[in-house]
Amino acid sequence: MYKISELATKVGLSRTALLYYEKLQLITGQRLENGYRVYSDKDVQRLRLIQHLLAGGLTLKECKVCLEAKLDRQLLKNRLNALDQEIVQKQKSRDLLAAILGEGDLKSWHEDLNELAPDAHLDWLIKQGFCEKEALRLKWLSKNMNEHDEYMADFMKVFETLEHWGPGSDVDTKHALSLLPSLPKNILEIGCGKGLATKVLAEETEAIITAIDNEQSALDSLTRRFEQLGLSKQLETANVSMTNLPFDKESFDIIWSEGSAYIMGVEKALASWKPCLRAQGYIVLSDMVWRTDKPSKEAMALWSQEYPDIQQIATRVEQMQKAGYQVIRHFPQSKQAWLNYYEPLTARITELEEEMTSSVALSDIKHEVDICTRFADEFGYHVFILAKEK
Repeated sequence: MYKISELATKVGLSRTALLYYEKLQLITGQRLENGYRVYSDKDVQRLRLIQHLLAGGLTLKECKVCLEAKLDRQLLKNRLNALDQEIVQKQKSRDLLAAILGEGDLKSWHEDLNELAPDAHLDWLIKQGFCEKEALRLKWLSKNMNEHDEYMADFMKVFETLEHWGPGSDVDTKHALSLLPSLPKNILEIGCGKGLATKVLAEETEAIITAIDNEQSALDSLTRRFEQLGLSKQLETANVSMTNLPFDKESFDIIWSEGSAYIMGVEKALASWKPCLRAQGYIVLSDMVWRTDKPSKEAMALWSQEYPDIQQIATRVEQMQKAGYQVIRHFPQSKQAWLNYYEPLTARITELEEEMTSSVALSDIKHEVDICTRFADEFGYHVFILAKEK
């Protein structure tokens, strides 16, 4: 016979645990005349069996059911299903921790977090030591903290020789400009890239253009372009973030943003940029939208990863109105704007494929080109002209 302390030592459980087991009637001690409880070898063996059942994932109450009657197979099946689900979740947890430590792929995790909590995701990346520029690039491009530098080096290698870093055309820029009630005297262009739209704005107006981007090589290319064209007097450049514009309130007649507002989110951009506009100022921006109510699964798969906030035109218009703007005109970007971007990009991919066979960045770009070529009628850039309301 064993006293409770001796039993606890023998089976590796605490005295408190054994008292709880007895409360559940899993074991039954004999009380001696002196008031002490004692336990038999039968109790020891019963506890060993309980420990094995617990190791199988059963709860104590489920163990009691199994000990007192014929096995309830449905109970065991339910518990097995629950364990399978727990194992899947534990594996996900393990994969995430391994990926953060550089032993796995973080892409799907970044994509999920960017969709569910985009602002918190960006803030967290910055706290991990990424500057805002690289955090935004990681959020939208590499989606991998551990291989970000390699990814971006490959990404920039693909685009370094290309003029267009996104769909656009002189015709569309001129058309948008022609729809404004009057020509602006000063323009803030956000996400100017190498300055293809900037050039049109300078040639079609006499405005002073403040062109901003967070990629210095693009700004350098823009500066050289304007020097060659003799337009330097109309240009000011700044390597600053679109998320925190360093300009005085009501500084600009127009904010121009072709294909860049998505980086911080259209709704957030409209709210953040609004103070820089003068009373009755305008925003001209282009944004990727759905052109069908029933997009293909391939298109859905691409944009759920690359731009979760893609919307129908009517939804985007409603958001703009709620943000305090009057949508005075909007129109689809031309097919030529699409071709100006994707045709040279396709040629560049072909040029680099043999050299960059293992590049994740090149593979991602190639996949986007494929989907955007095959399903181009389902989505595309749309130009919106907005008037700031009082």
